[in-house]
Amino acid sequence: MSYEMIAIFMFASMMLMLMTGQRVFGAIGGVAAIAALTLWGTGGSDIPFSAAMKLMKWYPLLTLPMFIFMGYVLSESKIADDLYKMFHVWMGPVSGGLAIGTIGLMVLVSAMNGLSVAGMAIGATIALPELLRRGYDKRMVTGVIQAGSSLGILVPPSVVLVLYAMIARQPVGQLWLAGVVPGLMVAGMFILYIYIRCRLQPDLGPVLSKDERTVPMTEKLRLLSAGVLPIGIFAAMMVPFVNGWTSLVESSAIGAMTAFAAAVLKGRMTRGVFETCVRQTLAISCMFMWIILAALGFGAVFDGLGAVKAIENLFTEQLGLNPWVILILMQLSFLVMGTFLDDTAMLVIVAPLYVPLVQALGFDLVWYGILYTVTTQIAYMTPPFGYNLFLMRAMAPPEITLRDIYGSIAPFVMVMLLALALLMVFPDIALWLPDYVYGK
Repeated sequence: MSYEMIAIFMFASMMLMLMTGQRVFGAIGGVAAIAALTLWGTGGSDIPFSAAMKLMKWYPLLTLPMFIFMGYVLSESKIADDLYKMFHVWMGPVSGGLAIGTIGLMVLVSAMNGLSVAGMAIGATIALPELLRRGYDKRMVTGVIQAGSSLGILVPPSVVLVLYAMIARQPVGQLWLAGVVPGLMVAGMFILYIYIRCRLQPDLGPVLSKDERTVPMTEKLRLLSAGVLPIGIFAAMMVPFVNGWTSLVESSAIGAMTAFAAAVLKGRMTRGVFETCVRQTLAISCMFMWIILAALGFGAVFDGLGAVKAIENLFTEQLGLNPWVILILMQLSFLVMGTFLDDTAMLVIVAPLYVPLVQALGFDLVWYGILYTVTTQIAYMTPPFGYNLFLMRAMAPPEITLRDIYGSIAPFVMVMLLALALLMVFPDIALWLPDYVYGK
């Protein structure tokens, strides 16, 4: 059997195992281990050992538990509840203002956590009941929460970009900075769409009643401080890093300690909250480390087979495809896989193939990391099996049906496709900030 056929068989076996509900790291690592031992005998055991050593020596990986801990501290201490009250008061007089405020909430939650599931949980439990009670259209607000929660994997500190950095061997700091402008751009496009739609159809997002809008300025300013806290934590973490005063790992430690101190000062860091944060941090960190280890082993076997060179030769020489056509086909494959896989599974499955191919085609790997992330956001909301669709179904109240959830995402998917096209046509949207910071 040729090496190309072995590579195809490996890929097909892995997909089959994933479709039967196996754990991501077990499916990927198991196929890699069996292939390595079959091809190279006992010498194949060097591949997972080498991958483990590479993982343990990767210093930026220390940022992962730090940021996960920071996110859980801010979430479990109910600081997100304060944020929503702030947006409720300040944005209520605007048509669709609470929906716009929900997008703002999601951006801040993303900057606190780095995981989309956190934004979905906060949006579905805090914002959704309030929006429905205020007479907002249930389809629109369902789409708002799904779209807003997807920002968690793009706005730094994105955990997904940490994984991409490890697999693609790119600097985490550059990837995070590359995600700032696109993340804010996508959020701004969501807000613009909501505002225009609610201006044209006021019944979709009614303004608050006059009584509710009559809030003393002192109370408004007090609530505004709720938004200052997470922004202050984010600034305390990112400003020293951007200015070169601290390393990425040191900045992540500052963020974790600042969040912990804020929760203590607010009197919300109880023993139960602390235990929950530590347990969840350990569980999520270990899960990601197993996945990275499996992905590195799988990638090493693929490199040994020469599968990447074979695929590059197939696309560029045998089929004669333009590099941009190949890139678009890659993005389409993410959309297809996103209907039944989450972002981490997609990344570890295709990264061993796509990352070397993207580099061989002459594209910037930092820029491609942002393209991958935005495409993953779109895939999250694409029927029939988009990840966010089922998360929303699990968390939404009974009056929101699966049909409502499916019907809510079409305009937001169109907005994100437009954002993806802009990023592809104008790479500097993503690359300007890291080039400016690292070029100083």
